[in-house]
Amino acid sequence: MGFWEEAQAMAPQLTGLREEFHRHPEASRQEFWTAERIERELDDIGITDHRRVEETGVYAVFHGEKPGERIITLRADIDALAMQDEKTDVPYCSQIPGRMHACGHDAHAAGLLGGARLLYAHRAEFGGEVRLFFQQAEEIGYGGRVFVREGLLEGSGRVFGVHMASDLRVGTVGVKPGPNNASVDHFTIRVRGKAAHVSTPHRGVDALYIASQIVVTLQALVTRRTSPVDPLLIGVGMLRSGTAYNIVAESAELEGTIRAFSPETRAQAKAELDALCRETAKLYGGEADVEWEDFAAPLLNDPGVCREVGQAVAGLFGEQALITDRALSLGGDDFAEFLLTVPGCYAFVGSGNPDKPDTVLPHHNNRFDIDEGALPITAALHAEYAFRWLTGAIQ
Repeated sequence: MGFWEEAQAMAPQLTGLREEFHRHPEASRQEFWTAERIERELDDIGITDHRRVEETGVYAVFHGEKPGERIITLRADIDALAMQDEKTDVPYCSQIPGRMHACGHDAHAAGLLGGARLLYAHRAEFGGEVRLFFQQAEEIGYGGRVFVREGLLEGSGRVFGVHMASDLRVGTVGVKPGPNNASVDHFTIRVRGKAAHVSTPHRGVDALYIASQIVVTLQALVTRRTSPVDPLLIGVGMLRSGTAYNIVAESAELEGTIRAFSPETRAQAKAELDALCRETAKLYGGEADVEWEDFAAPLLNDPGVCREVGQAVAGLFGEQALITDRALSLGGDDFAEFLLTVPGCYAFVGSGNPDKPDTVLPHHNNRFDIDEGALPITAALHAEYAFRWLTGAIQ
């Protein structure tokens, strides 16, 4: 049998694994149970060379038995979200209050474990090295950098990962060269003014007014400072200011995000936002500074690797399964950090089924679910692409 047939036979096992992970969601950097369960599954497969990355990531490696020097890295993220699971009508509903796998990371972990099992069973047929990254803390843009910083990508010729996609029908796989996901930068703007009674505004400096001007003016960076065909998003989600209705606010704090698809636009927008905040505050007699948190770079798939992965998709499931024009997403993913280091591809496995309404809901919805038919597809794709790369079927 080929990998697809073997993965289909493994479907009940993959479903059981995914539902275990779904019942035990853990927040970023708290994935202790998840990491232990992954390690137990690796041991059951026979992959005993594994260790923790920090406290909750898992790194594993195994080798083919034929001569070969190629190395491939396969990655799955494993953390959950701080959300309440409202799918109480299913037996695999989250058992952890306020935590939920609402993005598909439970399926990512199960799918990669399935792919590892397939590859390990066929290790006599290839040479080289397979590295497995079960990465913590994707949701906060943390874990990818940890694996890179520890040198775990060094020497790898390819890096490959999969994400569930509720906007794609189960049975299809999105493989798109170039930009797929935006960069994610979080900013905090602190405005300093001077308190006064509202009846004498000239004796104070209104930090709330300054903050309001900043919120409005920021959009000019999108509409007037960048090309309309170069997507950029600047959003402000929080504004805190004031102590009473009749006092000129002494301070204000805003939080928001910048999303961009090119490193150049990202850098330009950040620099211009800094300047705009300082100059707007100065114009009205106040001061402002900006603090940045870098969560993820733009996710840019390597075109050559996309061709390779596309061949694997078509070989497994037929040409009709391959989707090459999936819409850009302004959501981020720190798989992008791996792509800055090693040529690779992030593929999107369709998990939506209109006959199962929860599976076509957007990610991060309280009732998010997947069509579990996506699990053997994910496992087979991991195994097929890695096998093709390691055996030299892909040049």
